Amino acid sequence: MNKKLAGALLAAAVLALVVGSVANRADEFTEDDLKRWQDEYMSVVKTGRELWVSPELGTNGVACAQCHPNAANTHPETYPKFQQQLGRVAALRDMINWCIQQPLEGEPLALDDPRLVAMETYATYERRGVPLAPGKH
Repeated sequence: MNKKLAGALLAAAVLALVVGSVANRADEFTEDDLKRWQDEYMSVVKTGRELWVSPELGTNGVACAQCHPNAANTHPETYPKFQQQLGRVAALRDMINWCIQQPLEGEPLALDDPRLVAMETYATYERRGVPLAPGKH
């Protein structure tokens, strides 16, 4: 075997060991980790619910909960899907922003705005256990 091939094989073996080692640890976490992550998740769900029932995102006193109590009829499990109001395939966050702009007469939130993430998290939480059905109407 020539030196070039031997070097390449050695490099590949080292890389496989490193990647395998990292991959093996990726799923290793403690009960404390799980509790901390679940607590953080539920904190975001709570924030999303608070925003959902608040008229503060708009200018006309309307809240998301007036049309969608408990995030009813938002069907987050069906996104992404074609949305007639937008004329394109959209994510749930796009429809939340549409509702903020239209019925609530507010300004859309940036897609990475923690408030938008919280609202999407809350709507999805309310439908936990429902099978995913992207594209369904």
